Amino acid sequence: MATLHLVDHPMIQHKLTIMRKKDTSTKDFRELLNEISMLLGYEVTRDFPVCDVEIETPLQKMTGKEITGKKVAIVPILRAGLGMVDGLVSLVPVAKVGHIGLYRDETTHKPVFYYCKLPLDIEQRIVIICDPMLATGGSACDAIQLLKDKGCASIRLMCLVSAPEGIAKVQQEHPDVDIYTAAVDTCLNEHAYILPGLGDAGDRIFGTK
Repeated sequence: MATLHLVDHPMIQHKLTIMRKKDTSTKDFRELLNEISMLLGYEVTRDFPVCDVEIETPLQKMTGKEITGKKVAIVPILRAGLGMVDGLVSLVPVAKVGHIGLYRDETTHKPVFYYCKLPLDIEQRIVIICDPMLATGGSACDAIQLLKDKGCASIRLMCLVSAPEGIAKVQQEHPDVDIYTAAVDTCLNEHAYILPGLGDAGDRIFGTK
């Protein structure tokens, strides 16, 4: 079963509370999401392997630590996931960034991918999928499956706010993908919005509502 990592650091919770307020401005919402994304990134990358490396300080030689192993790819789910990219890139500046855009066909209920651009060596990288809201879990599961179909074997899902329903769906369909989130809220309402949530993340990031 995929592990759920609830990252409830006081600074994250403080910033998230401000983001939830309905009168928080677009500017502040965007900046706070960027800050929280970097803080979440510390936990997502906590188990990255390191190796010894010989360096020389201004005073003497020493053995330090350096990240080794697979390279990283950051893959936001459009459009709201874009708001989490800068924070992660600040933490892992050498990461490559892909993009996945999808929606569900209202008749067939199957995913329709309207955009997908990924690094050519995506299957060789640790992939961090980012989307602020894990509601029903449908988009996350579809994005994960697309990446698996392209050969990705190391995938992590990073969200800001999650609903129990979405967590359960990802854990059921992709038990090998760990979930990192700053909050697990109560439930979904009849319109599949997370309660208490923070509204439509995309609209609040880009000021479109």
